[in-house]
Amino acid sequence: MTSNEHFTGSGSSSSSSRNRSSTTQQQQNTSSSSSTSSGTKSSKFQHTHQQQPKSSPPKCYGCHKPILERYFLKALDQIWHEDCLKCSCCNCRLGEIGSTLFTKADLILCKRDYLRMFGATGYCSLCNKQIPAFEMVMRARGNVYHLECFKCEACNHVCIQIIKKIK
Repeated sequence: MTSNEHFTGSGSSSSSSRNRSSTTQQQQNTSSSSSTSSGTKSSKFQHTHQQQPKSSPPKCYGCHKPILERYFLKALDQIWHEDCLKCSCCNCRLGEIGSTLFTKADLILCKRDYLRMFGATGYCSLCNKQIPAFEMVMRARGNVYHLECFKCEACNHVCIQIIKKIK
């Protein structure tokens, strides 16, 4: 399954830092999306407002209720209430934290959780194998190590076991 970072939005935000137009023009942005070989999709969104009340308001993809608010989000080719488009992991409102979301493995994720779950932090300084972003590591003198690779140079014992014994 391919996943993408995709977020084209039309909507309002409770954030006071966002300027809202008092005109009735509908703001429009083209959706930009990019796919990677890892099956991640990335997209941008924009907040937009409806020009006029419609006889039959659009329905939110998340809760399936009509969107009566002036502002809404458009993401993943669907329309959402601002409160309904949330990160599947941390439950943060995606419209408040930026204009990007990620989808992978049937999850809608904020950038932070996507990187934590699927991103890579780098390579172990001892074994040179990749370290997943979610894995705990040891850092020393600018180097990063898997926990099992962080060993005493004198006795070759894994240091994390020594730390556990001290506690």
